[in-house]
Amino acid sequence: MSDRRPLIGIPTALERARYGVWDGPCALLQFSYVRAVQGAGAMVVMLPPDPELTRDPSAALELVDGLILAGGCDVDPARYGQRQHPETVGLVPERDAFELALLERAVEADVPTLCVCRGMQVLNVLRGGTLIQHLPDVLHSEEHRRHSGTFDGNEHDVRLTPGSLAARAAGAELTMTKSHHHQGIDELGEGLRATGHATGDGLIEAIELPSASFVLGVQWHPEADPQSTVIAALVQEVRQRISVASW
Repeated sequence: MSDRRPLIGIPTALERARYGVWDGPCALLQFSYVRAVQGAGAMVVMLPPDPELTRDPSAALELVDGLILAGGCDVDPARYGQRQHPETVGLVPERDAFELALLERAVEADVPTLCVCRGMQVLNVLRGGTLIQHLPDVLHSEEHRRHSGTFDGNEHDVRLTPGSLAARAAGAELTMTKSHHHQGIDELGEGLRATGHATGDGLIEAIELPSASFVLGVQWHPEADPQSTVIAALVQEVRQRISVASW
């Protein structure tokens, strides 16, 4: 029976950043993801956008036991057949292409996968779904991103379907979530099931792929909540698989 720490791959953002005397393009990952994964007993492998891996992600997925798609910039609306809304900003085509390719192969290989915020939207787009590009246009409120650049004051409740993967991962059917997004799910992608909705406006907040062992998307940010069990649930799924494979 193996007791090695699981390896969780997380694709990074590609952003310009300033550090020390330097100012230039960087592969970035909020350390809250690293802290949450480490707290669950696993290690993080950062996966920057890579043209060769975009063509064939197999080598990256052979390195890791599980995958998390993190939050970040908007997905290019051309990916789901729409024109760009004025509020759709910060597009990074290299990141979109890399994450879509990586996620598609992970689903095919049944790699345990958690998709957070933008990551959930990438999952929906991969399966042919569409996004609401600016929620205030539809909801007429800033409920899901009341304060920009912080999770404080952006909390709201989500109701999860009883018995769903989302409810098992969260450990409850009603959960408080930390939110920070201006886009959301519109038309649900093929084969996906919506298993979580905001209690206030009914926006889809959790989706999963029932044909896979563990493919879960959450619109909120469990990495920002020390009380959340969602990332630990992914790590536990991976740990169980490692234990079975080691017998």
